[in-house]
Amino acid sequence: MRGAGGAVAKPPGPSMPLLLGLGALLLAVLLATAFLRPDAGDLDAGRGSRVLASADLHFEDQSDGGVSVSRAGDRRVIAVLAPGTEGFIRATLRGLARERRGVGLGPEKPFRLSTWADGGLSLEDLATGRTLDLRAFGPTQVEAFARLLPAAKEEGR
Repeated sequence: MRGAGGAVAKPPGPSMPLLLGLGALLLAVLLATAFLRPDAGDLDAGRGSRVLASADLHFEDQSDGGVSVSRAGDRRVIAVLAPGTEGFIRATLRGLARERRGVGLGPEKPFRLSTWADGGLSLEDLATGRTLDLRAFGPTQVEAFARLLPAAKEEGR
């Protein structure tokens, strides 16, 4: 575009104060996300609900591809997930185990499976403190984990 006298006119663009304001807003959002995230304890405390039942469980891969589920207290096996079954449980545990390895932790500490008065079911990694609200994954996935809780109780936890 040519202006008067044949000079090329610069197209109008965003002003410097606008760009600085957007940059400051972006920085504030990033900082808030990094520093204001609640931890697992805050999430549970905010539920307004109490634990109805819980079991501390160990999950161990077997040589045939199955997964044994045992109570943490006495290591008594309460269930065996046959090879190729319970894909959601396997994927969930694989992700939590990867997180443990990433921070240099092993399988020594159990996972806590809890059912809540508000109908919730959670899985807490007692090694990392991470808690998953299993309802977020849908009723079929909740049921997969929920089946383990009565078995742990029948065996006397």
